[in-house]
Amino acid sequence: MPRFAANLSFLFRELPFLDRFQAAADAGFTAVEVLFPYDDAASEITRRLTVNGLTMVLINTPPPNWTGGDRGFAALPGGTDRFRHDFKRALRFAKALRANHLHIMAGKAKGLVAQQTFVENLKWACEQAPDQSLTIEPINHTDMPEYFLHRFDQAAEVLAAVNAPNLGLQFDAYHAQMITGDMLAQWEAYKHLVRHIQIGGYPGRNEPAKGEIDYPAWFRQLDAEGYKGFVSGEYHPAAQTEAGLTWLTDGLD
Repeated sequence: MPRFAANLSFLFRELPFLDRFQAAADAGFTAVEVLFPYDDAASEITRRLTVNGLTMVLINTPPPNWTGGDRGFAALPGGTDRFRHDFKRALRFAKALRANHLHIMAGKAKGLVAQQTFVENLKWACEQAPDQSLTIEPINHTDMPEYFLHRFDQAAEVLAAVNAPNLGLQFDAYHAQMITGDMLAQWEAYKHLVRHIQIGGYPGRNEPAKGEIDYPAWFRQLDAEGYKGFVSGEYHPAAQTEAGLTWLTDGLD
């Protein structure tokens, strides 16, 4: 089976944030990701990672956390100064936490100027952080209306235009199914660009168990294809998180 990670912004929310690290380790996870870790000191998060033997797989930019606010600035015409300021802070956090990947959020925008802005900001970010893996992620317009990066072919165009070795695709299977209705077809078309995978049940974005996506079969396919990255559970637990973790072993012989 693939190496699984827990998104602590979604899972174990019945616990205070800093207590979720031990809960994830106790549940058998060896890695975690956090959307926006900026409300706590990097030193304390690092301590929680260390004592629980966890790897930080991914964090998002921009800081700080949002509640119904902006979904990034990287593609926002006129937002370049804000993006670059926020990116530098996010990069400092990523380095302190030794995060495998730093996800750059595009924000709400549309049109050719937004595309050009996104590409130029990504080029700048890749030059600023040549040793840090950076990712971009298509997000469906139902969950995040007006988000600039909302198709996988669009993401592939952006990656080709930036043409940087430290920038890759973040593949969320739930979003792929929402966007196209055929997650597997998107995986086949763009898996050569993928750095990191996220999963959630479809429909509903609950546990990746019953639903239209046969996750156990896909996990076996990922093994057969030699995927070496993490697969992170990014979903809304239907009840207590631990009660719904049977998907970690479903399909095992």
